[in-house]
Amino acid sequence: MEVLQDRFGTSDEAELLSDSICAGAAGASREAVAEGAGASDEDDEAAGLYEHFAITADKGQSLLRLDKFLTAHMMHCSRNRIQAAADSGNILVNGVPAKSSYKVKPFDRIQVVLPYPKTEYEIVPEDIPLTIPYEDDDIVLVDKPAGMVVHPGVGNHSGTLVNAMSWHLRTLPMFSEGNTRAGLVHRIDKNTSGLLVMAKNEQALARLGKQFFDHSIQRRYVALVWGNFEEDEGTITGNIGRSPRERQKMYVFADGSDGKWAVTHWRVLRRFGYVTLVECRLETGRTHQIRVHMAWIGHPLFNDERYGGDRILKGTTFSKYRQFIENCFATMPRHALHARLLGFEHPTTHEQVSFESELPADFKALLAKWESYSATAQATHGE
Repeated sequence: MEVLQDRFGTSDEAELLSDSICAGAAGASREAVAEGAGASDEDDEAAGLYEHFAITADKGQSLLRLDKFLTAHMMHCSRNRIQAAADSGNILVNGVPAKSSYKVKPFDRIQVVLPYPKTEYEIVPEDIPLTIPYEDDDIVLVDKPAGMVVHPGVGNHSGTLVNAMSWHLRTLPMFSEGNTRAGLVHRIDKNTSGLLVMAKNEQALARLGKQFFDHSIQRRYVALVWGNFEEDEGTITGNIGRSPRERQKMYVFADGSDGKWAVTHWRVLRRFGYVTLVECRLETGRTHQIRVHMAWIGHPLFNDERYGGDRILKGTTFSKYRQFIENCFATMPRHALHARLLGFEHPTTHEQVSFESELPADFKALLAKWESYSATAQATHGE
């Protein structure tokens, strides 16, 4: 029986790891493990999953339910928690999400995956101010500022949302010092602002995770993109996977040869001529989905360095216009994307709830500049 020997060295380490996973193996959006592997910890949109526990069944393994198999091999992990993890899509057999009732066969490769990387350091609670628009006994909504990393990772061991939330909810078991999961269900990019939901107990974690797995969560973003659109609304479809040439970028595989199926619905909110304000509704939740889909159709997000939006793509060649764009980049020195709306079924009351976040100050200031520029252009040229 192979239990993490190649990645974590000893069976003792595997036992400690299984204990950690047992504490949090529920709740994540549905993605392949490869989506998370190799990604920048500070820059993952919503979805990549990371392997926390893996085991390969022996050649003599008799048919056995998956939940029973893992209960026998993951120390201190109850069957109920393993079943919750399977319901949330966090247990893969040969790379595919499996149900608790699946019968394990010889040489099956079983993985437990979670929406945050395995860490080799404790998460230390930090007293960092947070904007919390809603909180009850089961969930907490956070309006994350741009520039804050969601979970500690390489180069970001402190100052993250999880560090802050571990302080805010330090009296709860799920947020005790050193606990790596801390109620995390999904993520947004470091430089994307807006709403995230976090669970405060095991039941809420599992039920929210199941909704992300089923793609039943409502997620709407506001983005400023380069260029104008002929239509007022549309849908972008195309598999998204990691770029074969630049591993820090995602890529659209139009022929479906790689990546995961992704769907983004968009509609125009305001036209400024050279840029357009759009609302994007996610049907799936792939890494960098909005950013890569918009770039793919020729409308990169304004000031998105990774996907080519940090240079003038539309407009005039006049120096005055170039200076205007530089001022815009300085006003909002990040990609223009905000997670505006989050809707889901409350994990305890089962009521449909929806939360909205106002645009942050830098986004409002950027739009004000474009409003002024557009009004001046119309008055001057009758555009």
